[in-house]
Amino acid sequence: MIKTSILTAIFTFAILFSGCSDNNKKKESNTTKQTTEAVNSMISTPEYVLKTLKNEQLTVKETPNGFVLDSAKDKIVIFDIFATWCPPCQGSASHLSSLQKKFKDDLIIIGVTIEENISNEKLQEFSTAYKANYTLVNSDQNRRLVNAIAASLKVGEKFPIPLMAMYKDGQLVKHYLGAVQEEFIESDIKKALGK
Repeated sequence: MIKTSILTAIFTFAILFSGCSDNNKKKESNTTKQTTEAVNSMISTPEYVLKTLKNEQLTVKETPNGFVLDSAKDKIVIFDIFATWCPPCQGSASHLSSLQKKFKDDLIIIGVTIEENISNEKLQEFSTAYKANYTLVNSDQNRRLVNAIAASLKVGEKFPIPLMAMYKDGQLVKHYLGAVQEEFIESDIKKALGK
């Protein structure tokens, strides 16, 4: 008797809900698809909000092929991943400043320190001592961005520094591990700019 009652209830339930038209199913399907696309776009484009020494915010977004700085349309962006105590990083700072000056309208260099809990004063001392006249960021997002760049470049978790990654419009142009001569970077900048 109980089996018959359960089967009757299931059959009645099925008849009541089978009367929905295909239009409702299509609407539900489109709504589900739009929601899924919105969620995927939020998941697939991580964002990193960085703070400069001047307390300005920079927003970096991850793209399928690299990273893009919101305020850098049609410009080349070089992320210089460094540490203040690293001799090759110290040596690279003046070369990067020289490139920033040469290509001031087409290039943005962002120095991203790997050091946790470093003070802005210490970072400013580095900037002054080694003539790092480009944007340095000191943020709780630094490590997240560094890890994401390193993972996208497939350089492993324990990569040498400085690590520089050059992007144009969210596309990777070139990356460098360790100290690199200014002329090589300049040549790659010119190629990326079509000069």
